[in-house]
Amino acid sequence: MAKDMIEVENVNHPGHVTRVDAAKYASAKAAMLAVLPAAAPGLTQSETREAMVPHLDPALFPEGKTSGWWAKTVQLDLEAKGVVVRENSKPLRWHRA
Repeated sequence: MAKDMIEVENVNHPGHVTRVDAAKYASAKAAMLAVLPAAAPGLTQSETREAMVPHLDPALFPEGKTSGWWAKTVQLDLEAKGVVVRENSKPLRWHRA
């Protein structure tokens, strides 16, 4: 049985799309939007990854496995779509738009 796929963008490579598993993307996106604050200061990448794990579907992410890759994929896609904003800070932080 074929998996449902979704196209994602990458803010660092405009116009380039990649196809990924739709169910994992949806779970990671919901988790990210649940943990990112609505305004600055946002969360760093590592803070976001850590905070997302309890919100992920355990059937798709047993013990949080591969959640870091999915967190970055979703962050880059949502940033490209204007849903997430990258702050001009060190370390880098993100929040919802």
